Order: sequence, then C-alpha cells, then structure tokens
Amino acid sequence: MSETRFAHAYIKGVDSMPRKAGVVASLVRDRYVADALVILDNTPRRAARAIKKAIESANANLLNSGASIDPKTIRISRISVTAGTRIRRYVPASRGRALPYEKVSSNIFVEVAGEEKAKKPAEKAVKKEEK
Repeated sequence: MSETRFAHAYIKGVDSMPRKAGVVASLVRDRYVADALVILDNTPRRAARAIKKAIESANANLLNSGASIDPKTIRISRISVTAGTRIRRYVPASRGRALPYEKVSSNIFVEVAGEEKAKKPAEKAVKKEEK
C-alpha cells in the first residue's frame, strides 16, 4: 500500500494582479505536474512564468524530501493566488498635481502530492530461505 506525501512552495511578491494570476492558476488546478508544465509553457500570459516556477519548486521539494516518490504520480493538490502587498506610488499630472496609484502584487501557494514507490521486502526473505 503506497502512502501519499505532500510538499508545498509559497512565492511572495509576484508582480502580477491576483485576479490575472488566478486565471492562469485555474488552468492547471488538479492536474499532473508534467501536464501542468506543458500547459504553462504554451500559455501567453505573464503570470504563467511565476506559477510555473512555483510548481517546479514544489515538485523539487517533494522529490528531495527523502522519500522515494514516483515522479509520474505527482499531482497539484492545491494552488491558490492571494493578494500580496500593495505599494502606493504617484504619477505626475498637469498643474503640479500628483495622482496616486497602487502597485499590486500576488502570493502564490502550490501544494503537490505524490505516491511513494512500493518497496519489495519479499525478495530478501525468499533468497534467505533458499540457502
């Protein structure tokens, strides 16, 4: 029986609005990581690069966690885009005025899940019995 392992990545301060990044995140929600990376490679949106980076990071965290994970079974179990910090800026306007605007950023959270490879303990027991 294989056990499910989880790993996550959290990228803060992505220079993309949460609403626009959320559209890209919904493209790859609940998919296998290999499929999601292909989809993001062919998505012509700016947020696709940041989401791809987050998925690759979570995938690497799972593979390097010490457990023997089958790479074909790794799925995106959770992905969410939330609002990050807002930086207030001003743009010069006519007659000496300054008009305010906000630079909005996003936080991207990705959690991946993978199945552990099944170990074969029966082989060692069979070899010892034959001797």
